[in-house]
Amino acid sequence: MSNPLLIAPHGPNGAYPFDQIKPEHFLPALNHAIEKAHEKLKQYKSDTRSSFKHVIQDKGDVTEQVDYIAGIFFNLHSAECPEDLQKISPEISEILTRFGNDISLDPVIFLKIKNCYDTRFDQHLSKEELTIIEKTYNSFVRNGALLADSEKMKLRELDEKMAKLTLAFSENVLKATNDFLLEIKDRKELDGLPDGVIEAAAELAQSKGKLGSWCFGLDIPSMLPFMTYAKNRELRKKLFFASSTKTYKTKFDNQDTLKEILKIRLERAKLLGYMTHADYVLEERMAMSPKKVMDFLNELLSKAKPHAEKDIIRLKNLAKELDGITDFQSYDNSYYSEILKKRDLNIDDEILRPYFKLENVVNGIFKVAQLLYGIQFQEVFNIPKYHEDVRTFEVYDEKGENFIGLFYTDFFPRPTKRSGAWMSAIKEQGMYHGKIERPHIMIVCNFTKPTKSKPSLLTLDEVLTLYHEFGHALHGLLSKVKYRDLSGTNVYWDFVELPSQIMENWVLEKECLDLFAVHYESGEKIPQELVIKIKESGKFLEGMATLRQLSFAFLDMSYHTCEPHEIKDIAQFEEQTISKTSLLPKLPDTSISTSFSHIFAGGYSAGYYSYKWAEVLDADAFEFFKTSGIFSREVASKFREYILEKGGTEHPMELYKKFRGQEPDVGALFRRAGLH
Repeated sequence: MSNPLLIAPHGPNGAYPFDQIKPEHFLPALNHAIEKAHEKLKQYKSDTRSSFKHVIQDKGDVTEQVDYIAGIFFNLHSAECPEDLQKISPEISEILTRFGNDISLDPVIFLKIKNCYDTRFDQHLSKEELTIIEKTYNSFVRNGALLADSEKMKLRELDEKMAKLTLAFSENVLKATNDFLLEIKDRKELDGLPDGVIEAAAELAQSKGKLGSWCFGLDIPSMLPFMTYAKNRELRKKLFFASSTKTYKTKFDNQDTLKEILKIRLERAKLLGYMTHADYVLEERMAMSPKKVMDFLNELLSKAKPHAEKDIIRLKNLAKELDGITDFQSYDNSYYSEILKKRDLNIDDEILRPYFKLENVVNGIFKVAQLLYGIQFQEVFNIPKYHEDVRTFEVYDEKGENFIGLFYTDFFPRPTKRSGAWMSAIKEQGMYHGKIERPHIMIVCNFTKPTKSKPSLLTLDEVLTLYHEFGHALHGLLSKVKYRDLSGTNVYWDFVELPSQIMENWVLEKECLDLFAVHYESGEKIPQELVIKIKESGKFLEGMATLRQLSFAFLDMSYHTCEPHEIKDIAQFEEQTISKTSLLPKLPDTSISTSFSHIFAGGYSAGYYSYKWAEVLDADAFEFFKTSGIFSREVASKFREYILEKGGTEHPMELYKKFRGQEPDVGALFRRAGLH
């Protein structure tokens, strides 16, 4: 059988052959690549040199094909994962974990790295070369290189179990999301919903074979408009409970998986000499320690909670005034928030949607990138794709002469795609077999789909999400380093959100909105009064929004600093942990933890705080932009040089100070949010 995964990519600009790759290709290709890698490892280990070039560059060549296959697999596992791919995922994960440990726990390989590390200052290395050897050495130590043989065996067992558990957690969330459908047969029960939402619900029902009905699922583009506009409180409650219990006490229950993940993380951390998983993680973060994270979160809590308490009182009073509701609940939040926003600001998503046609927003964000960084995006149709929804672009410099990278977009929900939004590097920028190559970057979202009568019209939140993920994409595309392990988003986790979150600021500025916000039917520019209201909406109920983010961050830190065996009841643990951020009673038999994929199946364990941490950085950085104009090439050039191009080649605080000229001011966040 010809296997496309074992042939060097030969598409335009090295594009990967997604149109040829099938689930049955992965296991044979991976086993073959690992066999060849082990042969190369024997040669690598037998070479007694400890020079930087041999130790680092040759090691990268050994694992390149395995890394290539693994990268494709995990990108597809998130973005386009049919049942055949799900079935092989535990075995793939186990094989890759075992192979990774074969390298990280090999004493001969570690000795070579240690010798290079010990002599690094005698080898006349560049700043980047010093960083990569230090990172490599620390990575081996943090993955058990200094353990006794018996402890290494234990670490292998833990890592292999963990790989299976995180995949199982993720797949349960996906299956549970796809399993639920709210079917409505009486049109009266759609009261309050905009026409576009009703049309999308009818199309979903038709696709599910439920003609004459309207259906809503648990993916955000379907669920959120219902929670925001549906007058029927009982149906809002039903949908909310379905979402809050989808992996809690159901056939997709994640409770045992969650507890086992926590148990293994703690056991692994202690085996490596750390008190908790959080201590292990934060050693390589800007925050450095659980105490510093908690101090930071508590400072934000003290600023935000008084504002949030006033916000919730206003919502409760509104619900009582309009509908006589005296037991305001979580499933009332979005509905009355939207009414209050319309009353206070005379604005809502349905007023804005016609100005946010997806194609216009995408063209607008490309224009922003051109104005700031002098780059251009050209759509191409000869790049292989993994799904028909994907669009592909070649990225060039301003003159169209120098190729910067490939860019893929994938915007609409489907049963084979996990929920949420993310950026991923299909191919990272950096060295491959001695040659520096440009990256292939993708952003994946779950936006409002077009219907038969309307194009995809985004909410303001969806526009902000697009700008956020595009910021990550720029971090990957504009990377200008030598070693892949330091390129693009390979930075400290509480720094990685700076390039993404800063992009959201442009959406709230008139100069940016004027680039793309035109009515999809009339072509009329968004009115000035709406621009002002969009700016005002950035602070609307910000106290509550901040508390919501803090609740996730506190929950994450509590899970990763506790003794897992003491958690008898997950819902109870959850309730106790987030009580200080809660404004409403927790509904019985619900759980956010069992579908908290960011920390149990993603990379955010003991790191969810980084969203707020990076908000301080982005608020401070955007104030710098505003001093010279939001499209200042001078400031953008500094941001590109010191933040976007440098990746993880230097400590993030040093890079930030080179860009900004000073350390970030936490007051910038409070000023922007109106919480000072």
